[in-house]
Amino acid sequence: MLNEQNTRQYLKEAEFENLFIEELGWDHHTQTLPVTVDETEYQLTAIAEKRGMIVFECPATETDGRIPDYPTRRKIHKQVLKSVHEHFIIYTDAKKTTDVWQWVKREQGKPDACREHRYNRDEHSGESLIQKLRPIAFSLEEEEQLTLFEVTERFGTAFYAERVTKKFYDHFKKEHDAFLKFLNGIPDEEMQKWYVSVMLNRLMFIYFIQKKSFLDNNENYLHTKLTESQAKGTNRYYKEFLCPLFFEGFAKPENERSRDMKRLLGKIPYLNGGIFQKHQLETLHGESIEIPDKAFEQLFNFFEQYDWHLDDRPLKNDNEINPDVLGYIFEKYINQKQMGAYYTKEDITEYISKNTIIPFLFDKAKKACKIAFEGDASVWKLLQEDPDRYIYDALKKGVKLDLPEEIAAGIDDIPKRNDCWNTLASEEYALPTEIWRETVARRQRYETVRSKLANGEITDINDLITYNLNIRQFAQDVIENCEGPELLRAFWKAITQVTILDPTCGSGAFLFAALNILEPLYEACLDRMQVFLDEVGAISESRQSRRYSDFREILDRISQHPNREYFVLKSIIINNLYGVDIMDEAIEICKLRLFLKMVAQIDNVQQIEPLPDIDFNVQAGNSLVGYTTYDAVEKPEKGRFDFENAMKRIKEKAEDVKILFQEFRRQQTTLGGAVTSADKQILQSRLQELEDELNLYLAEEYGVDPNKQSDYENWLNSHKPFHWFIAFYEIVDGGGFDVIIGNPPYLELNEVDYTPNMNLVSYETRAIHAMCIDCSLRLLNRQGCLSMIVPIALVSSQRMQIMQTLLEKKHNVWYANYSWRPAKLFDTVNRPLTICVATPSIGGQTFSTNYQKWTSDNRDFLMYEVDYAKIPSPRTAAWAPKLGAEIEAALLEKCLEIKTVLRLFTAQSQHKVYHRRTGGLYWKVFTDFPPKFRGNGKSGRSSTETSFSVQASEILKPIVAILSSNLFWWWYTITTNCRDLAPYDIQNFRVPKSALYDPQLLKLAEEYLEDLQRNSTMQVRVQKRTGRTETQSFKIQKSKHIIDKIDRVLAQHYGFTDEELDFIINYDIKYRMGLGNYLCFVQ
Repeated sequence: MLNEQNTRQYLKEAEFENLFIEELGWDHHTQTLPVTVDETEYQLTAIAEKRGMIVFECPATETDGRIPDYPTRRKIHKQVLKSVHEHFIIYTDAKKTTDVWQWVKREQGKPDACREHRYNRDEHSGESLIQKLRPIAFSLEEEEQLTLFEVTERFGTAFYAERVTKKFYDHFKKEHDAFLKFLNGIPDEEMQKWYVSVMLNRLMFIYFIQKKSFLDNNENYLHTKLTESQAKGTNRYYKEFLCPLFFEGFAKPENERSRDMKRLLGKIPYLNGGIFQKHQLETLHGESIEIPDKAFEQLFNFFEQYDWHLDDRPLKNDNEINPDVLGYIFEKYINQKQMGAYYTKEDITEYISKNTIIPFLFDKAKKACKIAFEGDASVWKLLQEDPDRYIYDALKKGVKLDLPEEIAAGIDDIPKRNDCWNTLASEEYALPTEIWRETVARRQRYETVRSKLANGEITDINDLITYNLNIRQFAQDVIENCEGPELLRAFWKAITQVTILDPTCGSGAFLFAALNILEPLYEACLDRMQVFLDEVGAISESRQSRRYSDFREILDRISQHPNREYFVLKSIIINNLYGVDIMDEAIEICKLRLFLKMVAQIDNVQQIEPLPDIDFNVQAGNSLVGYTTYDAVEKPEKGRFDFENAMKRIKEKAEDVKILFQEFRRQQTTLGGAVTSADKQILQSRLQELEDELNLYLAEEYGVDPNKQSDYENWLNSHKPFHWFIAFYEIVDGGGFDVIIGNPPYLELNEVDYTPNMNLVSYETRAIHAMCIDCSLRLLNRQGCLSMIVPIALVSSQRMQIMQTLLEKKHNVWYANYSWRPAKLFDTVNRPLTICVATPSIGGQTFSTNYQKWTSDNRDFLMYEVDYAKIPSPRTAAWAPKLGAEIEAALLEKCLEIKTVLRLFTAQSQHKVYHRRTGGLYWKVFTDFPPKFRGNGKSGRSSTETSFSVQASEILKPIVAILSSNLFWWWYTITTNCRDLAPYDIQNFRVPKSALYDPQLLKLAEEYLEDLQRNSTMQVRVQKRTGRTETQSFKIQKSKHIIDKIDRVLAQHYGFTDEELDFIINYDIKYRMGLGNYLCFVQ
């Protein structure tokens, strides 16, 4: 237990060694560390140490006597970092009147943040500093188990790890079904299921906050109140306790609750936020709904089997859960196939969010403070000064070690790249599952990227996407190192005003990622403002001080709130985050999770402020049905009677709503925090008037007569129209959202029960995800950024060419492409996917990755290994080539220089090439004979087999050889959807005519086909639908040595260099050949 009196005395007398050793339980440590910055030497002396973390004192120099200024302190910190990674520095002046305490806050999933606390002995009591010291006091009992990790964690590191156990989810499903059987009073079965979900969501929310003793200081509040209710009589808990708790307790400040209500509920906080408003099902059936006590007994018994943690600490046991379980349960519980919605993991949401939000912020800041981005003192200098800081650890793994001699020999001498290049690399050099060939390529990429950084070649925020650099750490460092207030003001304005939308938000995964991106940047701005004020604190009446009056006003406003972290999150949620989803339940859970994120920041119930009401930020509706803009309403209505008056009336009403919105938001962030139900009702009624009028217009466009009430109601229920320009009028009227991110449904038009906006250019694609991108581009600010994860068809199918054109027009675009074997991005999605990122640009460039494959062992490194290559834009072909290295761009260029395509050598004839339409994840089988097939004992032909004919017999086998080559596998991979083998994919392959008549190729083709037959077996399957089938199966791996010979011959016709040929022969070799004990099936 920290003795505050002793601690305060040690602080007052600047006795740092006694403070850390006698009071905080740290250990003695003797070390001096001289650091030179700008020709001035500073002598740092170690005060104490704990498991490798060292506290240094940095006294003022004799010539100056003052604490170094902020830029100098940052430079000292960077110098110390090279010698002692985990450290803490106390800067002192000569008179020992003022200290600056400096440390690094490290959190997994967030950039390192350099934090400071200024302590003046004459002005400060030391209370806020003592609050920071309390967590780093260690007792004797802790000594034995203490590690460096735990010491650094206590300095503010709150590590997060996704660990929602299957055990909890499986048990939850059973409890959901059991609770449903107890529910009475709702006539419709689907509504019953919905209400059970609503009730369980509320109760889980309460379970989290009761475990922090926020409810009547009782960690078992709900169970205690159930026991009290049962003492009064049976089956009274729902009606007489829970409903009052929801709709009166949490919804009213304590001074507005009746004496009886206070007695019933005890001391509980006022939450507001619309979180426990009456649900529409309760409005409809509230009087008749009945739930017996037994339902709650059984549910609470289930809940009590788990430890409910409201923070983001790592889950260490199977019985621990945190608020992310809410989103996980929702995404799992809905019919994913039917809705086309999937649980998006944090690595994907973070990648998409950071590469859109941060580029937007930088573009905004650059416009406001151009000078900071130019010249020798520009922000880009940070990249040049410390390149490794911005390169992810995954890329740096093992790069400082000398390669083994047998591996190093092959780097500049291709013939020496022997078999060992294709074996698993040693652990100290490699990431999980890497073969030496991959390790060498990664090291070479590291050297290339580091060289560009060190040479000052990276001077645009988009370059950090292209080279996959730590863009979050860079943004954090730029703000922390702002030398002048103008740049800080520019970033602050951009951060506090950015509007971020997920148009298919589900339970809020992308909104959470956006929140996590903005929060440390928000905090960094506030910390830097404080430093500016501290630096001029001694001359508060000076002109310079008045220049920072805006900083003082901001910090004073925030200081009025009992918990800064809570208020920062609240401000971001209200001002920056917006979401829409077609499912009402998704919106409910999204809001619950955001509220829990805020409440998690609080340790004292007295710090709870009213939760924000975000019903107008996160809304239910169909993103693809409704008017996006004022113009969208205007065009179809021009022929309507009284058109001009109608449009004028809509515009005026929308302007009125805009003013109400602004006041509603301001009330929550600057005018006290709470909004009344009357305020909200006025806004809701005005919105409803507009929505009703627009729905009437839209229904007529859909051919629905609003006067036929039944038809009109059915249309409203099935289509759930959402009018963007009304729901978010201020944003849409102001030019659109700044950032749009998400994971739209992977559905086709015939799989949904509504008709999307037929005016969308993308309607012809018939793909819902394409229409979501199209709609988003219409809603996006001209200077905005967009990123989504969608099926790989986006970059590899003819129908999606229009989407590539839409995205690449006036944008830089990056396509990151991912396979679904051996491992996949979403557990339940058996299809390849593409992450597209688009940022504004006049003359846009387009980049792509290769077709990335991985195993579950290296999923944690996947987003850190993204490697882009520039691809042509615009393109005549319907595909954006999936290239992952410059060498592939060179190969593609050489292929495209050949003007003859395979189609020119086809014709109706008896000379047939046989292949399968689909399948074949690692190999494609081409033969000049029909593979054997028997169905239920009868010879025939497999339904997946097809063929095409060529002009003459002499080119038949050479064409089989060409299509069986490693080269064609590469071409197929970079140009197609990597699932199907369509005629277009084959007939448009570039084939030099000379190769078809090369006798070497003919000979190798014959050898290859004989080898295929020799190694083939009959694969037997018994299925209900088809019965017993026997199919000739080919072991192509066994013929790889012949295929390699084919490629050596082809290289002469295509003009490949030795380096390019080596790349082609070894392309995708780890997975095709099952290297490193990874089993690859011949398809």
